[in-house]
Amino acid sequence: MAQAPTVTPIESTTAYRISAGDTVKLIPLTGPVDGSPSSVFLEIWDPEGSQPDNSHPESVEVFVILDGKATAFSDEHTVELSAGDVLTLPATSVHRIRNTSATDRLYAITIMTNDQGSQPEESGMPGFYDLVVNGIPEPLDEKDLAVVFAARRRLSLD
Repeated sequence: MAQAPTVTPIESTTAYRISAGDTVKLIPLTGPVDGSPSSVFLEIWDPEGSQPDNSHPESVEVFVILDGKATAFSDEHTVELSAGDVLTLPATSVHRIRNTSATDRLYAITIMTNDQGSQPEESGMPGFYDLVVNGIPEPLDEKDLAVVFAARRRLSLD
């Protein structure tokens, strides 16, 4: 018998900050626990939030910007992002994304194309999904849920 598809209501998910003081939270949507070689997240940046510089040795990372504006830095390159943009970062690039708003959050869907090849050996984590879910849990607040459900409504109207 074939494996059944997985459906995860967004309301049942948990957001995580990878470490204390982080200004970005990630909500795992799917990954190796569901049998996928890729991991997918809803990523939320605080106003003026940014990840630290990071790199993935064997994984391309893709961001679909849902709401907000940002600046992405990848090696010596800098690009501006806004809702509707798709950013593809090559494996091994040293990169980060900074929310350019002082008042609004930035929302993106993030795809780690090869979860198990995303972490350097010295990290001790088998993949990015594991790094995230071993972080600090944080509930989604009303503002996050409003954006997620507004995006859901917009998609169903198109």
